[in-house]
Amino acid sequence: MRRTRLIAGLGCALVCAAGASASPPIMQPGAPGQDARPITPEQSVALSRTGYTPADVRFMQHMIVHHQQAVDMVAMIEARTDSETVARMGRRIALTQEGEMAQMRRWLEARGEPLSDADLQSGHHHGGAQGHGGHGDHAGSDAPRDPYHTPLMTGMLSPAQMDALAAAQGAEFDRLFLEGMIHHHQGALIMVDGLLARPGAGEETTLSEFLTHVVADQSAEILRMRNMLSAMDVDPSHEGHVH
Repeated sequence: MRRTRLIAGLGCALVCAAGASASPPIMQPGAPGQDARPITPEQSVALSRTGYTPADVRFMQHMIVHHQQAVDMVAMIEARTDSETVARMGRRIALTQEGEMAQMRRWLEARGEPLSDADLQSGHHHGGAQGHGGHGDHAGSDAPRDPYHTPLMTGMLSPAQMDALAAAQGAEFDRLFLEGMIHHHQGALIMVDGLLARPGAGEETTLSEFLTHVVADQSAEILRMRNMLSAMDVDPSHEGHVH
C-alpha cells in the first residue's frame, strides 16, 4: 500500500514538473468582447498562412516580374563594362534578386496561388503615374500608349530603355546601368509602400518579414550605387532617371 502511494505521488510530481517546464501556451486574440483562446503550434502556423489578401498575391506576382528585369540588366554587364566595381555590384544584385524570386514563388505555391498575374500575361501594362503609389494603378489608363516606351510597372525600364542599355559600352553603360538600377530599386520601394497603404495588406507574417528585408536591402544598394555614381563625377540631379 505504501509502495502504491509512493508510485502515485511520484507520478504526480513528474506530471507537475513537466507542466512547470512546458512552454507557455500560444494564445489567439478573441473577437471584440471575447476572451483569447489557446491554440496549438500547428494552428498558429496555419493562421500565419491565411492572413493574406488579394493585393498581397498581386504584389508577389508583380515583384517576380520586376526582379526578373533587374537580373536581365545584370546579365548585360559582362560584355559591356571594364569596371570590376560595377561587375561586383551586379553580381550582388543578381544573387539577392534571384534568391528573393525563389522566396516569392515558394510563398505563392504554398498558398495555392498562381505564379503570374493574368493581366501581365495578356499584355495589360501597369506603367505610368501610380495613383496610389502601387504596382498597377495608373492615371490616364484609357490614353493610348506606346508599349516600346512604356514601362510594364513602377520602376521598370521600358523596352526602349533596355535596348539603350544593351547598346551602350564602357563608361556610358556603367552610368546607364547604375541610374537604371537605382530607378528600378526605387520602384520596388514604391511598390512596397503602395501595398502597405492598402487596408489589411502586407500583414501576413512571412510576407511582412519579406517586405522588411526588401526595403532594407534595396535601400542599402541604392546608397551604394549613388556613391558609385558620385565617384564617376555624375551629376547627382540625374540619379534615378533613365534617358
